[in-house]
Amino acid sequence: MQFALAGAALAVLDVPEPERKARRSRAIASDWRGLRIHEIGSAAPPDRPARPEKPVLLPATQVKKRKIGPGPSGRIALLHALAHIELNAVDLAWDIVARFTHEGLPHDFYDDWVRVADEEAKHFTLLAERLAGLGAAYGELPAHDGLWEAAVETKHDLLARLAVVPLVLEARGLDVTPAMIGRLREAGDPDSAAVLQVIYEEEIGHVAIGRRWFQWLAERRGLEPAPTWQELVRRHFRGRIKRPLNEPGRAKAGLPADWYAPLTD
Repeated sequence: MQFALAGAALAVLDVPEPERKARRSRAIASDWRGLRIHEIGSAAPPDRPARPEKPVLLPATQVKKRKIGPGPSGRIALLHALAHIELNAVDLAWDIVARFTHEGLPHDFYDDWVRVADEEAKHFTLLAERLAGLGAAYGELPAHDGLWEAAVETKHDLLARLAVVPLVLEARGLDVTPAMIGRLREAGDPDSAAVLQVIYEEEIGHVAIGRRWFQWLAERRGLEPAPTWQELVRRHFRGRIKRPLNEPGRAKAGLPADWYAPLTD
């Protein structure tokens, strides 16, 4: 593909089919690492990426809770919800690549977010394969649009985007995933548990990337990182940070308790 990186990001955002979006994400990441794409360029990403006709998107309050029971339906619902999150995360990573090129960001910033985009596409593919193993497919159940609502809320400011998406929403994944892994193992589904273990370990790195660049950008703007983060979360995120918290996982990602403790419920 003969794109600068920002244009390549649009080539992912413009793909509606989930599997093809994931494949293109991984191919572009490979081209970036292999220096077949080496310029950043500029682009105007859409407010909303291309989406398939299914899943049907409902308000978050109307999406049923996922409970793992003796049959496969609860596990399918859980994996489907996670696949939806990961597909959104692919678009979020490429959106951050394309949307904020005017900030004059260092090459390392793009290395990190291309890595995130690649790993999120990998996560989606692993979950889609696991759904297929259970006789299901992504798109068969309703989902909600909360992740992209956060993207729209923060599209005007990279610092706000970093504050909310990796450091609130992805950090929440660190809190809840270990318990999901345990429930899947108890349900006799070690294959699904293994997929979530891979996702969990790599998401620690994604939160760490968010923290790194939030602190870098805040300091470049002459702002104190911790109080600035708290202010941005209060302004752009609805609700409180929910307990219980995985403090060891958050610490491994470099997210200190004195940042988020004042915002917990």
